[in-house]
Amino acid sequence: MASHLAGGRLNLGVLREAARRRLLQILDKLSGSKAIVWDESLTGPFGLIAEYSLLKEHEVDKMFPLREERLPPLPPSPSRHVIFMLRPRVELMQVVGTSLLKEEGCSPGREYHLVCVPRRCVLCEQHLQQMGVFGTFATIQEYPLDFIPFDSDLISMENEFAFRECHLENDFTSLFHVAKGLMTMQSLYGTIPNISGKGEWARRVTDMLLRMHREMAGVQMHMPPAIDTLLIIDRSVDLLTPMLTQLTYEGLVDEIYGLQNTSVKLPPEKFQPRKQDGEAAAELPSEPKKLILNSAEELYAEIRDRNFNAVGEVLSRKARLITAQFEERHQAKTVGEIKEFVSKLPHMQAVKSSLATHTSIAELVQEVTHSDTFLDSLAVEQEFIAGIDTDKANVYIEEGIAQKLPLMRVLRLMCIQSLCNNGLKPKLLEYYRREIIQTYGFEHMLTLFNLEKAGLLKLQPPGRNNFPTLRKTLRLHQTDVNERAPTDVSYVYSGYAPLSVRLAQLSTRPGWRVIEEALKLLPGPEFHEKQPIPTGLAHKRDTGSRITLVLFLGGVTSAEISAIRFLGQSEDSNTDYVIGTTKLINGTSWLQSLAEKLEPITTCPAK
Repeated sequence: MASHLAGGRLNLGVLREAARRRLLQILDKLSGSKAIVWDESLTGPFGLIAEYSLLKEHEVDKMFPLREERLPPLPPSPSRHVIFMLRPRVELMQVVGTSLLKEEGCSPGREYHLVCVPRRCVLCEQHLQQMGVFGTFATIQEYPLDFIPFDSDLISMENEFAFRECHLENDFTSLFHVAKGLMTMQSLYGTIPNISGKGEWARRVTDMLLRMHREMAGVQMHMPPAIDTLLIIDRSVDLLTPMLTQLTYEGLVDEIYGLQNTSVKLPPEKFQPRKQDGEAAAELPSEPKKLILNSAEELYAEIRDRNFNAVGEVLSRKARLITAQFEERHQAKTVGEIKEFVSKLPHMQAVKSSLATHTSIAELVQEVTHSDTFLDSLAVEQEFIAGIDTDKANVYIEEGIAQKLPLMRVLRLMCIQSLCNNGLKPKLLEYYRREIIQTYGFEHMLTLFNLEKAGLLKLQPPGRNNFPTLRKTLRLHQTDVNERAPTDVSYVYSGYAPLSVRLAQLSTRPGWRVIEEALKLLPGPEFHEKQPIPTGLAHKRDTGSRITLVLFLGGVTSAEISAIRFLGQSEDSNTDYVIGTTKLINGTSWLQSLAEKLEPITTCPAK
């Protein structure tokens, strides 16, 4: 079912199997029927680990979502065990505690269990004690789900708030979870001998990893290293890239419709079967069309990393090819030839269905990319990157605020201008701030403050703007990019090379020593570390291309993933890349994680 995970140089199916095994161990400890109440943010990630049919085999007969605002009525018997599978967040414990107080005495013989993902939290347990429900749980366990395999070269922790916690709340728990996740990776794939990184949080994770590795030295698994290098990059080193509009096929699908755990929900009308002559028009479904998008689908694997301007050409070529293949049935004369054609038929029909699906998706995306709003916004982004009029009020941003365009779209452009100009002048920042508050509401003051604290919007400090130097030294801006037959990673943003990916590219060859001056202009330390390999194992690895795990702390976009894949597929590359991250993001979802949500004050119920 997850065979596509084994398709890369590093078999990530092993990681999935280890996570499944730990989950089933938790379930099998409880004999009898079970109901699981899920933290809603975990249902997608868990779907990538264990499908419902597997859980049913282990006596799970009911599953319910736990929403932050309320808990649905708990399932009636026969479920003997009710398992709350939650991230350790106080607001979720509040919902659970309130529900258990209401259930008290209603379901005799039922046992309640709490499973914290990925770790237990003292603060949450204290909150349950204050509510008087801590003793209600028969067991409290933790399920160390760290990195989740999304594809053959992609793993994510799906921690939406990792960047926010580190930069706004000074909570570094997520960094500890990253280090623990890397230890799990090393237990499955061997010790990673080389570690490099850039950024303060990258340094912290590395220090924790090295300490954990030393503490586990006596019990580590002795296997040759499958991963040669770990490259850790702070999101704070490159704040600009996620703000820009992604222009790859997968990136645009994510920008417009939002990819969640490799699935996307699309308007259903484009996926209706075509009406034949004389047939009545079918009633349009009300539910969105949900699709799974990963490398298990041959066509999607081919087009997802391409610039959208090159996708139509590929789809057209595929359509001609599949038409020619179906025409071959007319040439089949002998029994052998007919048998051969029939054997190919299932694959051909699957390709035809896939082609129809992605043609429909491309049409939906094109409706947006051809709109004036999209093109005008993209033109402003390109001007800012090129250094045009970054130090004065932008007419498009002003008009966008006046027309009350979606706030996140306006904030993204403001952040891009600030990042390309090393901040905004005091009068300009105050002007933008005032316009936002007057148009969208005073409640957004806290969100603006968060963006300033995170460095996305800031006052311009004294001194020179470093971005033009970085743009030139690292070749971030390309004017002659070839979108259909790219020769540089800048194709993913039609002329802008993601700074993060450029760092990954240069770290492999010729090395960061050639850009030492540029690295000094970026925040946080640069470092290189070595981990000792058990004697005799260093020489057992196969001789071939090396594997580098590029880990993004704070999130990574689909376009950056496409750019790193492009590096590994280049003819002169001797490196295969695996991408890891705390969360898959786009500019809008990232800003939303930093936005301040005002909620009414709630109090704990009396005991």
